[in-house]
Amino acid sequence: MLQQPNDFGEELRKRRLAAGMSLGELSARVNYSKAHLSKVERGIKKACWYLARLCDAALEADGELAVLVPQSSAETSTSKSSEITGDVWILRLSADGESSFTAIDRRQALAAGAAAVAGLRIGLRPSAHGLEDTSMIEGSRVLFDHFRQTAQSVEPGLVLPPVIAQSHILGQLAARAGTGARPALLRLSSRYAEYIGWLVQETGNEDGALWWTSRAVRLAAAGGDDDLAAYARVRHALITLYRGHARQTVQLAEHARTSRAAPRIRGLAAQRKAQGHALAGEYDACMRALDQARPLLAEPSEDPREPVIGSTNLADPVEMITGWCLYDLGRPQAAAEVIGTQLVRTPKRAVRTRVRYGIRQALALAAAGEIEQACAVTAGLLPDAIRVGASTVVGDLDRLDGTLRRHPTNSAVRQLAPDLARTVRGLGEGGRPV
Repeated sequence: MLQQPNDFGEELRKRRLAAGMSLGELSARVNYSKAHLSKVERGIKKACWYLARLCDAALEADGELAVLVPQSSAETSTSKSSEITGDVWILRLSADGESSFTAIDRRQALAAGAAAVAGLRIGLRPSAHGLEDTSMIEGSRVLFDHFRQTAQSVEPGLVLPPVIAQSHILGQLAARAGTGARPALLRLSSRYAEYIGWLVQETGNEDGALWWTSRAVRLAAAGGDDDLAAYARVRHALITLYRGHARQTVQLAEHARTSRAAPRIRGLAAQRKAQGHALAGEYDACMRALDQARPLLAEPSEDPREPVIGSTNLADPVEMITGWCLYDLGRPQAAAEVIGTQLVRTPKRAVRTRVRYGIRQALALAAAGEIEQACAVTAGLLPDAIRVGASTVVGDLDRLDGTLRRHPTNSAVRQLAPDLARTVRGLGEGGRPV
């Protein structure tokens, strides 16, 4: 009935029979109906990429089944376009919450009269250069931690304006500082810019996130820190991961992992590489990358005065990422258990982190057939997902919705469905220009 090869269905049937497994037994393991699996084997229905992963794991096919159904571009996220282009900044703050940030080049600014847009020109008094006061560095460092904590429980758009302003202030101070204070000011400004990139990605604007990450690399290099260039590849790899591009994720992460960057950055790169391998269905390569990450992330920070790069809310980041990867590898039951264990160790105040990994736990539970538990976990997370504007969970929520739709008669599914649909719609439309 299908006008295309049925390589997966034929291979699935061959391996199932060779393993002495009935359709009913396979159905119980992958939580798809016998009728659906029968139609897949006969080529009447196409298999989705995740069913291929589940069958691969159930039949211990070592990725040979999974590779027959790659994740299609239709199942991956797309980035929103960005207007960010240059180094003259226009930051608009609106009482209705529709704030925006635009960077344009100086020629455009002069042509548009950008200096008069706000109605108030803010000038700087002439000041002697070469100042060595470090009090601003210490205060901005404390403020950075405060912003990170605040952003765990509110929408990114509420935190972005002051964080952008603070990065700008530090850059201006660096231009006036002496040779002793300037590098530290530039490095701290770069950490702000890198964090802005992460917040911007949380709004759904991937192009804007890359612009801010590139700016962070330039600031860090000017301050004598070349490590952030390697971390920029790790950040870029996160975007390709969410887009479903496994090969590009692995390549970007491996480039950072084999650099001369600090151990923490190389450890984060190894974690991202593991996620790329998991997305490709490569179990052994994924586990090797996670093993590479553990000792690197266990090393102490080279300079405890510098802001920590990456998440600071996970008690055991490698174990949490292991749970993330196990889902993509078609082992949802193990994934749900690992993530659940780590969530218990995640601070209650880390709302955004708990939403991000909690939704993945719910997705794993649903794929493992624990429908009522998946619905209960999801129902508890949806209000917080809206509150923090976590656009990066939309992909998992979409997949969760698709999984739950296979159980239309389940009362928990019927009760959750309206709220789940509203949340997906709200987060999908919630990205604002930054």
